[in-house]
Amino acid sequence: MAVLDSIVKNRLITGFLMGALVFACILLGGTWLLALLLVFIIIASKEYADILKNKGFLPFFKVILIISVSMVLVSACGYDNLIPLVLLIGTIGSFLAVLFRGRQPYIANVATTILGFLIAWMPCHVCLVRNMGPEVSLFGITFKQGLYFLLFIFFVILFTDIAAYYFGVKFGKHKLSAVISPKKTIEGSVAGSICAIIAGLIIGKLTGISLYHSFVLALIVTVMAQLGDLSESLIKRDAGVKDSGHSLPGHGGFLDRADSYLFSVPVAYYYIKYFILTGLTFPMIADFIKKVCDVICG
Repeated sequence: MAVLDSIVKNRLITGFLMGALVFACILLGGTWLLALLLVFIIIASKEYADILKNKGFLPFFKVILIISVSMVLVSACGYDNLIPLVLLIGTIGSFLAVLFRGRQPYIANVATTILGFLIAWMPCHVCLVRNMGPEVSLFGITFKQGLYFLLFIFFVILFTDIAAYYFGVKFGKHKLSAVISPKKTIEGSVAGSICAIIAGLIIGKLTGISLYHSFVLALIVTVMAQLGDLSESLIKRDAGVKDSGHSLPGHGGFLDRADSYLFSVPVAYYYIKYFILTGLTFPMIADFIKKVCDVICG
């Protein structure tokens, strides 16, 4: 019992400190947010490469690191249109690294190297979200509307993680994915989603996001956050490791702490971009699909 209490205490302290740091960097933006992402990318990339070594794969860490840092920099500086070029260079570089310095298994080493910087590409959307939308003003301070959206995502993920963990521990009986992550439960997942949606509706009201978009965006974020968590667990389970690292007491590594953001932030970004800011609607998508089907069917 004492050991369990110590683990929970460490988890709470680490979670609070990391949450406060991320929250502060989101508010400050600019260099602070860039520094946070660079630290995460560097450490998480090393964790990823080490995890894959347990599986017998040898992803090229230097290629992953160079491409990952490049994507963060172009995203933070507003040159996100260059990301496809960076990804292209990284893909070619992965093949060249294996061609001239590679060791067996060749295909797996190329694939895991590319997967490494694709995983790093997803957190880059934090900068993209922070810089999107028109300028708004609050208490005489002017900033991009993206700050509201990023705070929305932050708190929805926070409530997802907290509620899923504690309701799962207290009431969880049915495994969500017994093979991949045996500690996660359906009860915890449902509770996390409900609390996240409630939090999203409240934050949406405070930040001027419509009730409809607040609900849909919160649902997207909480579902993607849990899928990101499970996906990272899948990689660890297949590689035979429990945690991605040991840097954060009670949480494991940086990938363990940030896995909820991997899918949720990019998906949220595109929903905000196309549905909230651009005004794309689901009937418009249905009409587009119908036209595509008409073309295919002649």
